[in-house]
Order: sequence, then C-alpha cells, then structure tokens
Amino acid sequence: MANVAVIGAQWGDEGKGKIVDWLSERADVVVRFQGGHNAGHTLVIGGKTFKLSLLPSGVVRPGKLSILGNGVVVDPWALLAEIEKIRAMGVDVSPANLRVADNAALILPLHGELDRLREEASGAAKIGTTGRGIGPAYEDKIGRRAIRVCDLFDAKALDDKITRLLAHHNALRRGLGAPEIDRNALFASLVEVGQKLLPYAEQVSSRLYELRRAGIRILFEGAQGTMLDVDHGTYPYVTSSNTVAGGAAIGAGLGPRAIGYVLGITKAYTTRVGNGPFPTEQNNAIGERLGTRGHEFGTVTGRKRRCGWFDAVMVRQAVRTGGSGDVSASHGIWRMNKGSNVSSPIYFEGHLYWTRDGNIACCQNPATGEMVYEERLEPGSGTIWSSPVLADGKLYYVSQRKGTFVIAAQPKFELLAHNVFEDDDSRTNASPAVSNGQLFLRTDRYLYCIGAK
Repeated sequence: MANVAVIGAQWGDEGKGKIVDWLSERADVVVRFQGGHNAGHTLVIGGKTFKLSLLPSGVVRPGKLSILGNGVVVDPWALLAEIEKIRAMGVDVSPANLRVADNAALILPLHGELDRLREEASGAAKIGTTGRGIGPAYEDKIGRRAIRVCDLFDAKALDDKITRLLAHHNALRRGLGAPEIDRNALFASLVEVGQKLLPYAEQVSSRLYELRRAGIRILFEGAQGTMLDVDHGTYPYVTSSNTVAGGAAIGAGLGPRAIGYVLGITKAYTTRVGNGPFPTEQNNAIGERLGTRGHEFGTVTGRKRRCGWFDAVMVRQAVRTGGSGDVSASHGIWRMNKGSNVSSPIYFEGHLYWTRDGNIACCQNPATGEMVYEERLEPGSGTIWSSPVLADGKLYYVSQRKGTFVIAAQPKFELLAHNVFEDDDSRTNASPAVSNGQLFLRTDRYLYCIGAK
C-alpha cells in the first residue's frame, strides 16, 4: 500500500474515521496533520464505541504508531484526558505508540476563552465555532507568539514567551471587557502539564523521514473537510487550517512526494455544523429525517448537524482543490432504510427506487421520507435482481441469474421477458445496459435487446 492521505470532500463528518480505521490495518503509522480537538471520529471495534477528538484513529489498533504532527494545535490537558479515557476502555496508549511533534503549537485556556468571547460579541454574525480555541491558537502560531510543545521543557524560554503572548492577549481581553490573565498561574500550569507531556514529545518529522526511507507505510489522517479549508473553503465559515491533501505534507514535516495517494471521503447526502452557506440544505421534515436516521450529531460537541441533499458541484470543487485521486462514499441516503444489502438508488418521476436483500424492490417518496412500497420480486426463488435502470421512459429491474426475468416497475410490476438466454451458457452473468433509451441484457457472449421497436 502506498502512503495514503484521507481527507473529507465536504464540510467534514463524512465518516473518515471508519475509512482510516480500515486502512490502518494495512498501514504501520497513522498521522494527524492538522486541526485540534474540535474534530471527532467515532469508531466501533469489537462491539466497543470509541469517540476520538485529538488522538489519531490508529491508536485503537495494536501495533500501530500514532503521531500528532506539527500542523495540529494541541490542547495538552484535553490530550492527556483523552489518553486516560481511552486507557480506561482497555486500549494501551503510551509513549511507545503515541508521539507528539515537539514543534506543534499549544491551545491554552485563554484561547478557548477568547474564542467564546468573540462569538458572543459577534451576535448574529458569529461563525459558529466550537469555542475550543482552535482559531485563536492558529492566530498565535501565524503571529509568531505561540507557545509550542518544546517550550514547556525550558522554564526560562517559557517565561519569556508567556510575557510576549500576554502582551497581545491581555490587550484583547481589555477591549472585550474580560479580566486579564494571571501570568504566574498560567506559568505554573504549563510547567506542570509539561512534565506529563514530555515523554510523548519528539521531532516527529525526523522520525517520519526515517520510517519512509525504510519503506514503512504511512497513513495521513485529515480532520474536518475540504470545504472547511481556510483558503479553499466557504470563507469565513471555515476552520483555521488547511484541510486539503497538500496540508498533509506541511503538517507532518515531510515533502509532498511522501504522499502517494489521496482518498476523498463523502456521504451520499450533505451535512455541515455551524453557520455558513449550504445550497442543498433541507430545513424541513426531510432534513430532520436525514439527521435522525443518519445520527447526525457532532462526535465532539454533540451539536445537531444541518442536513441536505448531495451537492455534486461542491464535491467536484473539493476534488479539484483537495487533490483526491478517488472519492469513496462512506454512507448514503439509503442507509435510512432497513436491509443489509442495499443497491444504489435511482430517481424517477419524483421517487427514489432501489433493491434490498437481492429481491425486494423499494420505492420512497423523498419529499416525505415515507416508503411507497416494498415488493418482493418474483418469480424465481433465490433470484438476485439488479439495481433499477431507466430505459424507454420506464423503470426496469433485471435478474442476474440463470433463467433471466425482466420486470417493468411502472406503472406496475409487469413480466416482460422470461428465460431469454435458453441457448446461452453464459447467461448466469446477465447484466442490464441502456443505449439510446433502449434496454439490453448483456452476457459474456451475447447482447440481447429487450422490447425492440
């Protein structure tokens, strides 16, 4: 497996954690390269549910090295609390399998306070941040006044950096009517947490360079989604980092050639958290149904997600800027309905059609979310039917086993053809095809036209 970067192709919450967890079985190292503890991944492994916010998804897999790269902003208190939470669930997390970049910028309590003060002061114009200080921490990083992980281990340097940091933040707090930061209390708390974080700190860019040279497989795990990228997203309603694949190289300390492949993740519908444009949003019963059936609540914040239809224009833009070589759908609209084997749906005359469990035709009114019918396709016990196809203004289901049957779904289930492959010993692999509005059945040897004019 080449070194893979997994990124979101929407506004986040696409199910990246599940894909990363699956890919981590084939990788040796999993690297988070941007974001903070505002991101969240939910993993279900062996009947246990793990909700991660800062730790890479690979941390729950034995024998994998997890790394927080320099592009991540790290809340040390939140990180240590998450480590203890995961340990309590039986996962071994230690400096042996978790490393933190020593040049990663820190999120301090003052960053979260500033985040929330600004949102409150913005009124109706607020962005809708999580209030966890991610944006203000990145601001300090760009402003060259951030306190980094490595600063925690040098008391004199830390003292000087706090002085520079508070010269900026106390001025902001006075303007917002908030009390100034207690300098001594901040210094003492950072020295204390630094001793706990020290065993995990390392110059991870050097470690990753050597691992790559040795042929070790590296998986880069993105947070949020491409349309939340600070440069390429729906600015200003974005996160504060680069969520596109190019950010993986910068946020891990490797050159761009270290990324061999980019996989974009999307849902078959769309969600976003917080404010900002959402062209396909369904602020109605459809959106409510999508959210309820899709369990669309934030892993970290528990906030209800806004829901709407799949936006192909947005995903196309995300693929262009994000660098995805392929796009994978993690889950879709049809997951709302029962059935373990569900085909891709098709939209026809105001309704959605699909098959489930191989021989049950389903029709749903997307305006209400209600099922119109669920009909068992007959004849033929054990016959497996294709996804529905459109041809000649009608909707067809086609069986894919010996003794092929063809059925028209509209205006009623009408048997059109039966045993059409009597002289074709390749008939067990029949599949439908449409050309010029005409339905054909294709096998390994022949192409049959059904209902030719």
